[in-house]
Amino acid sequence: MREKASVRRVGLALAAILLLAAGVVIGQGWHGDAGALSATTAHAQALIKLESTADVAELVTPSVVNVFTTRTIDVHSPFEDDPFFRRFFGIPEGPRKREAKSLGSGVIVSSDGYILTNNHVVEGADEVRVHTQDGDDLEAKIVGTDKPSDLALLKVDAKDLTPITIGDSDKLRIGEIVLAIGDPFGVGETVTMGIVSAKNRGIGMTDYEDFIQTDAAINPGNSGGALVNLRGELVGINSAILSRSGGSQGIGFAIPTNLAKVVMENLKEHGKVVRGYLGVTLQDVTKTLAEGLGLPEDTHGAAVTTVVDGSAADEAGLKAGDVITAIDGKPVQSMQQLRTRIGHTAPGTKVKLTINRAGEEKTITVKLGTRPSDEELASGMITGGGEKGSLLEGLRVRDPDPQLLMQLQLPGDTDHPVVIGVEPKSPAARAGLQQGDVILEVDRAPVKNTAALVKAVKAAVKRHPDRPVLLLIQRGQLTLYAALSK
Repeated sequence: MREKASVRRVGLALAAILLLAAGVVIGQGWHGDAGALSATTAHAQALIKLESTADVAELVTPSVVNVFTTRTIDVHSPFEDDPFFRRFFGIPEGPRKREAKSLGSGVIVSSDGYILTNNHVVEGADEVRVHTQDGDDLEAKIVGTDKPSDLALLKVDAKDLTPITIGDSDKLRIGEIVLAIGDPFGVGETVTMGIVSAKNRGIGMTDYEDFIQTDAAINPGNSGGALVNLRGELVGINSAILSRSGGSQGIGFAIPTNLAKVVMENLKEHGKVVRGYLGVTLQDVTKTLAEGLGLPEDTHGAAVTTVVDGSAADEAGLKAGDVITAIDGKPVQSMQQLRTRIGHTAPGTKVKLTINRAGEEKTITVKLGTRPSDEELASGMITGGGEKGSLLEGLRVRDPDPQLLMQLQLPGDTDHPVVIGVEPKSPAARAGLQQGDVILEVDRAPVKNTAALVKAVKAAVKRHPDRPVLLLIQRGQLTLYAALSK
């Protein structure tokens, strides 16, 4: 019995030593995997000591702030257009103004005052103020906003703030415990707990979605707050809820940090997000579509339905009917997922697309262009052919429509690209192009639309890189040549 007890004590001692060693290794792993862009050494060291959700909350709550906004709105009366009504009630002419206040949350991402929040928290705000957990009330400047991802970056004039550690959202696992931190309904900073219910969710709220779904309670006012894992790392920015009542019903959505980091870096550097552009229209591959394309029923991906002339996809040889199944070796499950990945890749980056074409798998390398603005996409307008440094940079061209032709007093039968703007010092300005010019030819070949113009100019540069590109333009009653050169 004594020998057995002695063996048992030795075994327990060894087990304790092994557990202690494992704890050290795990702690070092947490510290090494943090990957924080802005964490302080003290913050990183604190990650090793976390033993409970209370420790996590204590660590991260100083990095979450309340965001208060004020905006001026017009107030209308249903009878304000009636002169008698206005005189009788003493209502002045024109819309009345009043201040509307709203609140949300934000996350400190650097010690010198950068704060990440949702675009919808600060959109249209005349004034933004931030309230820290130390009680400081600070005026915030909007560095930049990105409506397509619903993110915004703020800056306050402060030092020695406590930044959160930014984690790798790709490593999140379904079922993993997470905490949501914010200021729901303005009651004050609140911590709720739940699990990761799903990943890669799209709900049609923004253009670029890859949401983390969680059942941690998220309510109005939580928007822009932190979703953190049990290592105290930021893994998401709380953004939306799915609810009939307006309150939490266990379905909340957060923007993953790996997406938010790309947006944040763009906003900090450019004040806006510059996105990659493939130049295709897509649809999801369903079982029926897969069968129609002669592919296995379980095929997932994004089917190419059209390819924009002169786009990156066109130059790389993508065709309608191709099914994109992976990007840089990572599987593509849907068109939304592909669009989000392309949109958060820098223009000029070369990506490898795995495609299925008529049952044969191929790999195509595509050099991404720059995504035009929504207005440009909607109107067929181009700016610089979508790439900085292009001969078309600074030239704004649009396909003709009756309203444009009337505005510029051009003939109604005009059916070539129309110049609507030229930036000073651009190649187009040096060539003498003007608003209202109609571009008939590029390098002696007719062009019928803006897409054909971009394609033709790129092809001309490729054929003769050291020679100006010759344009034939119509200006009023005159037909002129213009030479584009760098």
